[in-house]
Amino acid sequence: MGFPKRLLADHEKLVLDIRPHWIALAGPVLLTVVIVAGEILAFAYFPDDWPSWTRGAALGGGLLLFAYAVRGFLAWVTSHFVVTSDRVIHRSGWLAKQSMEIPLERVNDVSFHQTVFERMVGAGDLVIESGGEYGQNFFRDIRRPEHVQKTIYEMSEENQNRMMRPPGEPEDESTLDQIERLAALREKGTISEEEFETQKRRLLGRL
Repeated sequence: MGFPKRLLADHEKLVLDIRPHWIALAGPVLLTVVIVAGEILAFAYFPDDWPSWTRGAALGGGLLLFAYAVRGFLAWVTSHFVVTSDRVIHRSGWLAKQSMEIPLERVNDVSFHQTVFERMVGAGDLVIESGGEYGQNFFRDIRRPEHVQKTIYEMSEENQNRMMRPPGEPEDESTLDQIERLAALREKGTISEEEFETQKRRLLGRL
């Protein structure tokens, strides 16, 4: 099931909607296999002279561990990492839901990290640095993190250009014009000096 379109604003476009990489299921699956094998061996070779309550304790412990494994699977099924034309959203949970979002105009930097194995399977961890109350946000087991990083940068630039452009203004502005608009926003206090320098570097990097 994809990200609910009803949660998007009227003008907002859904650009990217992904679940965590399947590598996130490796732990729960391995734990389930170990639990099943352990329970089979425990009941097959359980000493007959042991008290009956020990069997119940072994079964109860196995069920608790299995519930933990199921919890990991449900977290994978219900987790969405979403990029829209306006924001980055992370949403998870079935009965009890958790959601956080970062406006694209607050994104200062996006980086990712991959081990050798993660690079082979197309997974990695993503870190989004944002201004104000948002701070640093860490996302594990992201599919194709380099592509996600590029998408966030592209949407951030489009969003910034859209915010700077007066109604009816044509979209084919030069880089210099866009930097001048950024400077004007900085002077008005709409964006900080740090945000100005970050957006300026991005624009100059496209030349």
